[in-house]
Amino acid sequence: QVQLVESGGGLVQAGDSLRLSCAASGRTFSSYSMGWFRQAPGKEREFVARISRSARNTYYADSVKGRFTISRDNAKTTVYLQMNRLKPVDPATYYCAAADALSATYDHYSRHSSYDFWGQGTQVTVSS
Repeated sequence: QVQLVESGGGLVQAGDSLRLSCAASGRTFSSYSMGWFRQAPGKEREFVARISRSARNTYYADSVKGRFTISRDNAKTTVYLQMNRLKPVDPATYYCAAADALSATYDHYSRHSSYDFWGQGTQVTVSS
């Protein structure tokens, strides 16, 4: 089992940058694939990005590709989401998640039910 705690959310202006962190504790962090999801009020939780155990492979939703970067530091047991050029469509509660096993197919790793553990979320607000 792993415990996840997100931080770094806040209020920024459109075009600004923000970096989210997700600190993990518990079972060996490097044994998990990690993902970021977001959920806006009244909407379903949607996939944002995913990173493999070794950080060799990263995957992004089309809506954030080229603007967001997911990374991880296994020594610090932390996964990050660097968000640049934030847009008014980006505000949401952002969640990090850990998965024991993920396939490389989008249908699998983009599904929130594919992840085993979740953090409590951190709020991102973007003013225009």
